[in-house]
Amino acid sequence: MLSMSGSQQQRVLAIDYGEARIGLALSDELGMLAHPLETVPGHDKKQAVARIAELVEERGVGTIVMGLPLRMDGSEGTAVEKVRAFTKKLRRQLAESVRIEEVDERLSTVAAMEKLHAAGRNEKNSRKHIDQAAAMEILQEYLDAQSGGIVEDEWEEDWDD
Repeated sequence: MLSMSGSQQQRVLAIDYGEARIGLALSDELGMLAHPLETVPGHDKKQAVARIAELVEERGVGTIVMGLPLRMDGSEGTAVEKVRAFTKKLRRQLAESVRIEEVDERLSTVAAMEKLHAAGRNEKNSRKHIDQAAAMEILQEYLDAQSGGIVEDEWEEDWDD
């Protein structure tokens, strides 16, 4: 996003954490669109943290959005504890200026899978992309909320005369 002074604002990175795979998505320079970045193997946490910290530095990331896998009733479980433990390890490897925000990621994987299916991918050939797609869902929702974009219902209400 360009500020009034013309300097470029830092990008946002979304993380869809999983024990086996960690999906990453990155915002564009304008902070409007989410793009897939990569899938990091999750089995070696130290290596995963190092790779993500490297990407944060390389890509000029100012904010990390961590998807929290809340239960459907909104409560937290062991999956949230694992995400927070990973976040704590990652925090130690990042510059203090990098913000980390937690967001509700419920149904992000379901939405991502639906979009991949709509694009003609089946479960087998979308496996290597699903984590990045889920991170994109998390990030796009975050970016939309940050931009103050209007919700469909609000948009429709604006036109009711």
